[in-house]
Amino acid sequence: MHVNFVLFEGLTQLDMTGPYEVLANAPGFTIDFVAKTLEPVRCDRGLRFVPTQTLDSAPPCDLLVVPGGPGTDDAIVDPDWVAFTRRQGLGAQYLFGICTGSLLLGAAGLLRGKRASSHWRARELLSRFGATPSDERMCVDGNTYTAGGVTSGIDMGLKVVAALCGEDVAKLIQLQIEYDPKPPFAGGTPKTSEPAVVERYLALSQARFERRGKAVDRAAAAMP
Repeated sequence: MHVNFVLFEGLTQLDMTGPYEVLANAPGFTIDFVAKTLEPVRCDRGLRFVPTQTLDSAPPCDLLVVPGGPGTDDAIVDPDWVAFTRRQGLGAQYLFGICTGSLLLGAAGLLRGKRASSHWRARELLSRFGATPSDERMCVDGNTYTAGGVTSGIDMGLKVVAALCGEDVAKLIQLQIEYDPKPPFAGGTPKTSEPAVVERYLALSQARFERRGKAVDRAAAAMP
């Protein structure tokens, strides 16, 4: 089972490293990190990752993994990234989008008629790509796995491994990485967080939401 991770500038590192930790422990899985060049790719918080393949050299994959992050807004209107994602996605057996990475799958025309999830602040935008937004933390529609916010990539990574390798393998990996989350505070979703916290976040994220909406409109207009 070969896996290609998409690495664009401005991705959120845990969107990539969380699922990577899970998938890298799955037996028989090989993994490449694909970027425009082999130069290090900077994530949204400054960490840099070294690609192993470029858009031109990347081999076909069985599983295409697309993380999200602020850089998604640029990737969905970048013809090179959209074309690569579509080409790889059409040839893959499975698609896996984490957080706003599902927007790039949508821009590539891979979510038409499908249920899909994303970060809750961007979820409604999926409809502009012909998808049906789902508020599930882990949304599965056929061969397409889309997860909500950042940490949900770990959960969905385990679900993907269970589907491809069996539950016993996924449970072993879950134990190996001692994944037993117990958040220190109630919240983490608009439904479970205090209203004041939600309102504050909505205000803080409004400018980005508006910028992202404009990028999605551009991407939807150019969708293959």
